[in-house]
Amino acid sequence: MPPKFKRHLNDDDVTGSVKSERRNLLEDDSDEEEDFFLRGPSGPRFGPRNDKIKHVQNQVDEVIDVMQENITKVIERGERLDELQDKSESLSDNATAFSNRSKQLRRQMWWRGCKIKAIMALVAAILLLVIVIIIVLERTSVLHFPDCFLILICFEFELDFSY
Repeated sequence: MPPKFKRHLNDDDVTGSVKSERRNLLEDDSDEEEDFFLRGPSGPRFGPRNDKIKHVQNQVDEVIDVMQENITKVIERGERLDELQDKSESLSDNATAFSNRSKQLRRQMWWRGCKIKAIMALVAAILLLVIVIIIVLERTSVLHFPDCFLILICFEFELDFSY
């Protein structure tokens, strides 16, 4: 982050530092030649030339202020872009992880569905086989329908019933 600059400087702020610097440079023992170079020519400071200089200096100061604001805005924009890029990378990583996890879960659920369908088909086949066996035995007169259930019950409970 750039250092914070004062946006609008007063004449006292600018001239105060210059005056203190000049005061330090100028001592009582300085001669006129040094005074001329440090203080400028003595005489009236008002006139068309001095007004033009002040006008140009004001324009330069305004341009400097605008440029400082623009630089600050560009730096802040860059920081926001960096944050936005970090967030978008994080979001992309999360989306990839979510996609991979959803594919894995979809496969697991598909296999679970296949297993349930296979078990249901096996149970249905066993029931159908039992019904077919009962019907075939019934028609061959080896077993009668009530006797068939009695045999199944005895077989299940390991009971021995003899007639």
